[in-house]
Amino acid sequence: MKFTIKNTGENTINLMRKIGYLFQKENQFVRPLERSGYPRFHLYIEENKEEIILNLHIDQKRPVYKTAHDHAAEYEGKVVEAEAERIKQILR
Repeated sequence: MKFTIKNTGENTINLMRKIGYLFQKENQFVRPLERSGYPRFHLYIEENKEEIILNLHIDQKRPVYKTAHDHAAEYEGKVVEAEAERIKQILR
């Protein structure tokens, strides 16, 4: 699920910490829902001067093989929509 927020110029890592996300790697942040690390919300970030584009999904489980990038992910649905709304409320 893609959505945008206004770019206020705040450091992206600090902004993501404010909403409970951890830096994973370049332009990617995660918020685990359980201690095991899965399921977790996964955000990809793109930014320009005016806005930050957030691409959100939920990873339901860890990839089966270390070299595999396929995983059980949901890009839509009530859980993803609720998380997107939570993020928007915090960052308004």
